[in-house]
Amino acid sequence: MRTDLKGIPVFVAVVECGNFAQAAQDLNITRSAVGKAIARLEERLGVTLFQRTTRNQTLTEEGEILYQQSRIALDCIREAEDVIHLGKTQVKGRLRISLPVLLGQRCIAPILLTIAKSYPQLKLELSFNDRQVNLFDEGFDLAVRIGELADSSFLQARRLGQHGMILCASAQYLKTHLVPRTLSELQEHPAIGYQLGGKILNWQLNDMEGREINFRPNTVLAADDFVAIAAAVISDLGVAWLPDWLVSKEIAQGQIQQILPECTSMKFAISAVWLEAAWMPQKIRIVIDELLAKLPEQIFYIPACGTRAE
Repeated sequence: MRTDLKGIPVFVAVVECGNFAQAAQDLNITRSAVGKAIARLEERLGVTLFQRTTRNQTLTEEGEILYQQSRIALDCIREAEDVIHLGKTQVKGRLRISLPVLLGQRCIAPILLTIAKSYPQLKLELSFNDRQVNLFDEGFDLAVRIGELADSSFLQARRLGQHGMILCASAQYLKTHLVPRTLSELQEHPAIGYQLGGKILNWQLNDMEGREINFRPNTVLAADDFVAIAAAVISDLGVAWLPDWLVSKEIAQGQIQQILPECTSMKFAISAVWLEAAWMPQKIRIVIDELLAKLPEQIFYIPACGTRAE
């Protein structure tokens, strides 16, 4: 049975003020409203809470029990309100964040670890998973997602940046194979594919006219991890479609070369999402602000032409 708390604050006020009139003044209601609230409470509980005389009033045994427990409950509620209020202004407490595996480990985790060091009262819990978690059902406060977001009336979002994908192969591989100049020529090269859920994914490319296409690579090796795919590229096993930030260092060193740059202009949004609420806790605001400021540096990529990708 659901507990009805109506009348409890009025009852506590009467006890602590000593009479109905003073309680009415403190609560900014009429004396009649106080009397009716107490009467309804006594009727609902089936007991008398006050022994009343013309000169004073005292608590009955049942009234004393109700007051002691009600005082504890109200103190707990007020303490909870204070904690919530502090959460609006202080960076403290638990913060559960869901992150995509590779981007999270390579680019986002270092930023979050710096935040944790700056705010010792903040308790971060990081979960790395490429599936799209349900924030409400799984108890996450924040998630970082790659790609376009589905419409949702329950989530709020902030775009943190974007990253691109590039076609590439090792410099040594390209010394012994014809550098592809068209998608038809690319189809003739052995490819290292990305596998998700037992299925090798197509590459989302642009054709020579700039139209988006789903390109099916000539896959000879597949992995469900981009780091393993990059290692296969470095081992001269073929061409691959990889996040630009993942191989930017190897490209700068000349170990890997970009191919068909005109076919890989597509960008993928990186966004933070959290449950819709009337206000944003300060701990979430701090994390989002830091990611906005520092994540672009982590996914910085200079293409072969020497200009920064936007």
